Amino acid sequence: MGASPIFPGVPLRAGMYESFYLRAVAPDEPVGAWIRYTVHKRPGRAPRGSIWCTIFDASRGRPFMHKATSDQLHAPAGGWIAVGSADEAAPADANQSGGAGSSADAQENSRAGERAPDGAGLTPGEAWGACGAARWSLRFASPEPELRHFPRQWLYRTPLPRTKLTTPIPGARFDGTVEIAGREPIRLRGWPGMVGHNWGSEHAERWIWLHGIGFEEEPDAWLDVALGRVKVAGRMTPWVANGALALEGRRLRIGGLGTRGLQVRETAEECRLQLAGESGLKIGAQVRSPAQSTAGWRYTDPDGGSHDVANCSIAALELTVISEGAGAQRLLRAAHGGAYELGMREHDHGVPIAPFSDG
Repeated sequence: MGASPIFPGVPLRAGMYESFYLRAVAPDEPVGAWIRYTVHKRPGRAPRGSIWCTIFDASRGRPFMHKATSDQLHAPAGGWIAVGSADEAAPADANQSGGAGSSADAQENSRAGERAPDGAGLTPGEAWGACGAARWSLRFASPEPELRHFPRQWLYRTPLPRTKLTTPIPGARFDGTVEIAGREPIRLRGWPGMVGHNWGSEHAERWIWLHGIGFEEEPDAWLDVALGRVKVAGRMTPWVANGALALEGRRLRIGGLGTRGLQVRETAEECRLQLAGESGLKIGAQVRSPAQSTAGWRYTDPDGGSHDVANCSIAALELTVISEGAGAQRLLRAAHGGAYELGMREHDHGVPIAPFSDG
């Protein structure tokens, strides 16, 4: 369910949004990609698809950002989502699983610098597309099963919470190429990352997404946690966290309703968290974005409301981990392996917002 597209089965009368997204980060420098394939549907209208491409490079300052929106949207056979002129933007074997050494390697630079039609597609093993001056052809795989953030399956079937999320491909490795006109191609060879999926009738009133990978002390460890606050009867609820930490071959669940000890101090470019979970798990997290390296986007709800969203996918992340049976306190550090996103209503956060909308 979580890894299958939701939008094809939504009634015309309903409003909804859906997002498949990926991030990949270089192992040895603060360079990374965050690419989203989204659906926006107002009640009574047909859904529209968008491609959001953000490329981070701390040495260049502000990220490259572009977005393209299209009425062309479908769920391809064996895939998740295709937006715009996806068939024209795709490599010849884009609908195959395409592991390392596939024929896509020979095509990655065949149209370097050429302006392709905006379009993109995503399957369980490949991502490809063109968006403005950017073009990408990526393959990915993970030995791990899907992460379902909510601890109970029935929460994915009920109206509340209004936002559902899973990580179909946690702890992934990426190969391929990202090209931006006028720059040297970025070649991915075993870059760590993930592929996520969320959908719902409206966004949370305020949210944080924190992902961590590429830790110095534990290269196979990863953190994936979402926190949210919603309005009930005009009042904001406390923060609720859901997610997991994968460490030393174990997946430790974080948060859930009724979990105590959650503390949050957040701004658009840094955050401090105290998280708790199963087996006495306690995590202290500190995340900070490099200067000028936060992307600002505006997300529109199906009802016409909107949030400003600040995201940095090359953030410095430090975790202090305590859990039963794990022995002494553990310190995990990723110099640029963190992804930190804050969704908010306010506009005085200091991050420039890209001039794109869902329309």
